[in-house]
Amino acid sequence: MTDVTKEQVLETLKTVRGPDLEHNIVELGMVSDVFISDGKVYFSITVPAERAKELEPLRLAAERVIKELPGVKGALVALTADKKATSASAPAARPAAHAVHGHEGHAHAPQQQPPRAGKIGVPGIKSIIAVASGKGGVGKSTTAVNLALGLQANGLRVGILDADIYGPSMPRLLKISGRPTQIDGRIINPMENYGLKVMSMGFLVDEETAMIWRGPMVQSALLQMLREVAWGELDVLVVDMPPGTGDAQLTMAQQVPLAGAVIVSTPQDLALIDARKGLNMFRKVEVPVLGIVENMSYFIAPDTGTRYDIFGHGGARREAERIGVTFLGEVPLTVSIRETSDAGTPLVASEPNGIVAGIYRDIASKVWEQLGGQPQRQAPAIIFE
Repeated sequence: MTDVTKEQVLETLKTVRGPDLEHNIVELGMVSDVFISDGKVYFSITVPAERAKELEPLRLAAERVIKELPGVKGALVALTADKKATSASAPAARPAAHAVHGHEGHAHAPQQQPPRAGKIGVPGIKSIIAVASGKGGVGKSTTAVNLALGLQANGLRVGILDADIYGPSMPRLLKISGRPTQIDGRIINPMENYGLKVMSMGFLVDEETAMIWRGPMVQSALLQMLREVAWGELDVLVVDMPPGTGDAQLTMAQQVPLAGAVIVSTPQDLALIDARKGLNMFRKVEVPVLGIVENMSYFIAPDTGTRYDIFGHGGARREAERIGVTFLGEVPLTVSIRETSDAGTPLVASEPNGIVAGIYRDIASKVWEQLGGQPQRQAPAIIFE
């Protein structure tokens, strides 16, 4: 089987007529950069935002002709909204929210709020929250995983979306390998471990693959991983955001009805400066900040149990008080957090009765209350074999 080329993809897409029915979508400049990896083809089609629903058949036609190409194993195609062409009086259409009822053994979720104007929700998902940081290296992904497991241990149905296109970490952190299956060649089944439903670009491309994508491609991949995955009924979808305030963060903040964001920082001043940037970004796009987590808050010596404030202490708490947001908790820097993260056995799952797992469950309870859920009693520990 010969490898498909970018030129072949573009030539094939010339058979797809654009909205004017006279020219093809390539001639009209509607096709983004094409990325091909392991026989899978990724690209987006730019359309006016107010016509996105109407032009869905165009996306399906482009996806179909590419999947029929010899050498193509799959295609990831998304519509990218052209904001310049959007009429202020014509907000993008969105599907009606599906009612999701609580079930035995799970806490009741708050009523799903209608998505903000122009933001398309995901049927079956009650609340979508972002876990973000202003810079890398503060333990954001580890926090996101243990927060998701903490929410689940507290009785909720939870999924996690790895929004870091360039450096996906969920396959390693949750010890998941292999490729996801598809339903009818379009909808992707999420991967699963520890009871969490998970989606990541790391499941679609090899770990060593260098992702050299521009903004529209990042946006397309993110929205398709969100909206074309069979998440089922979830109380909370945790989105592990890439560090910083780039294309992925703006896409999620501007186009996804986020119920709120959790900011992760370490105690020292430089990290807090970067955390403020992330916090201000969410505020500008009217996404509620659910609170701040101070990660690596202090170090506990494994031999003596002595506590050391090696990065200072309390900086994130003071910052939360200063700007008027909830301080969610302090997570210590321990050898076990690093070891379990590297091994793909997060602490909340592998040591559910431990002190740190209790901290994460407490943070999860505070996040849930910020979302409007009922105050939760400490749930019994769930042990995963």
